Amino acid sequence: MKRRKFIQYSAAGVALAASASTLSGAEHITMKQAAGIEELDIRSETDVLVVGGGTAGSVAAIQAARAGAKTFLLNRGSQLGGTTTTGGVAFPGLFHAWGKQIISGIGWELVVDTVFLDGGSLPDFSVEINNTNVRHWRHQVHVNQFLYAILAEEKCEKAGVEIAYYESPQTIAKTDQGWQVDCTGFGTRRRIFCKQIIDCTGGAEVVGLLKLPRLREEETQPGSMLFQLDKANNPGRKNGPGAGTLNALYVHGANSANSRTVTAANLTGRKAVLEKVRKEKKRLMHLQPETAFRESFRIQGETVITLEDYTSGRIFDDAVCYAFYPVDLHTKDGVSPQPLAKGRVPTIPLSALIPEGSRNIIVAGRCVSSDRLANSGLRVQAPCMAMGQAAGATVALAVRMKTTPLKVPLNDIREMLVKNGAIVPNV
Repeated sequence: MKRRKFIQYSAAGVALAASASTLSGAEHITMKQAAGIEELDIRSETDVLVVGGGTAGSVAAIQAARAGAKTFLLNRGSQLGGTTTTGGVAFPGLFHAWGKQIISGIGWELVVDTVFLDGGSLPDFSVEINNTNVRHWRHQVHVNQFLYAILAEEKCEKAGVEIAYYESPQTIAKTDQGWQVDCTGFGTRRRIFCKQIIDCTGGAEVVGLLKLPRLREEETQPGSMLFQLDKANNPGRKNGPGAGTLNALYVHGANSANSRTVTAANLTGRKAVLEKVRKEKKRLMHLQPETAFRESFRIQGETVITLEDYTSGRIFDDAVCYAFYPVDLHTKDGVSPQPLAKGRVPTIPLSALIPEGSRNIIVAGRCVSSDRLANSGLRVQAPCMAMGQAAGATVALAVRMKTTPLKVPLNDIREMLVKNGAIVPNV
């Protein structure tokens, strides 16, 4: 045997042996091949297109599908869950306020199922937050981020949601029936025809493609790169990714407006983690794949939720869900949460989810129409889940009634939400 070939075969043998050692006892599964796997150009038709599979988007898709609408979920990343999973902020809240639950439904179902499947337990919600010695984080529900992502997929599959990862919309055009959305992913060009769109991208990216007005200040809240360090060769360490408490590095200037800003935030955050590993001489046990972002574009909606609306607990006439969290603006000096006054529980109106002057599109999540300080409380996961469910119910009804979201009767939306376990103001 020639020396070069021997070296090649030897290297392959070493790699195979290492792989066998690492994957000892690996099970074998066969994946179901996607239809038209060799095709470059794909045509899809659906009632509802949800763009973004994060906190709000996965819930919105499940609700729309459970309501009978054919639903397609488009996500540029590799998994569902967004901030909770890819961002690693695996303690969604808050679902309770002043001694009672104010957010439930599909998002809560997903959180509880994740906790119990993981062998965990829920906090004691009977302990009332008093903002003195019992802070709001005592009611946060910690979840296993890895389980959360795959349980969200399972719920989508059971509801009949079709999922496409690694794809993003490039152009959108109106049609007689709704929308034509041209998307790209590696090895894929997809043209989707849909009747309604739910924009759950976090930064209202679909709204931006449609040239509808969006809001954003020059300064954005810092993002967080979450990681965990442990002493090198510590025999007592807990094994596995994410064991123990995660640490956070603020990435100032981070926003998720486009691929360039996300790239810059990730590179900056990872570089800082690497510097800490070298400086502290500790073992890197865990690193989230992406910065967790707090702020980007918000829509200019039919209604803009103001700080006064939020802190006063205003009950809007067209309220479809509650929110509850301190005013929580992060800056270069850190964060000093401003708790809501006792008994105050803000609401979110349907009209704040509708881009001003639009038809056949709705948003959900942190891009909700609001001023910056109100948004600092609205952007957290539990309200985003509630918004996602409200948006999913609304567009499913809009498809059924052949109308646009703002014209769907509120009573019908609220009835569907209550039927699916949500808690709705004015009901």
